[in-house]
Amino acid sequence: MFSRIFFALIFVTSNLIAQVNDSTHIDSSKLHSPKKALIYSAILPTSGQFYNHLAMKKGDKGFNNIYWKAPLIYTSLAGTSFLLIQNQQKLHALKTEYENRIENPLNINEKWKLYDLVDLEILYKKTLTYRDLSILALGTVYFIQIIDANIEGHFVHFDISPDLTFQAYPKILPYNTIGIGINLNFY
Repeated sequence: MFSRIFFALIFVTSNLIAQVNDSTHIDSSKLHSPKKALIYSAILPTSGQFYNHLAMKKGDKGFNNIYWKAPLIYTSLAGTSFLLIQNQQKLHALKTEYENRIENPLNINEKWKLYDLVDLEILYKKTLTYRDLSILALGTVYFIQIIDANIEGHFVHFDISPDLTFQAYPKILPYNTIGIGINLNFY
């Protein structure tokens, strides 16, 4: 009985030790996921870029790119949102003015007194197009920042040391032909 408990205890402790040793050999590239950066950036703009920024090693080229990307992204989102709100408000004002003139032709708003019904309809369609374009611009900015977070997530552990070089230079080939010479160095 004692021998069975002894062997069971040794078996359990050896498995625990093996599990502890296996968990210490985690690949550092598995810790950072570009998919997580994409999801974070889709939930909250620039959070994927911050996630990538935290995973980069100190001193990497491009480490400070979050300091110019975040204001650029939020300014673009704010600008396109502002245009969307302005166009929507103008659209609503044009629609109510048109409906008021249909019900009572003498009730004219001072802001729109220079326009007749046909002009109001043309202005409404033009503003509707601008509103749709501002929705498209807002969606494009949002989509681009999501894609940027995903692409940058793939390059977090990319080797950008100065030992990798690419040189292109003009070269004269046989029979006096001008060409381009390319020199690649991988050290």
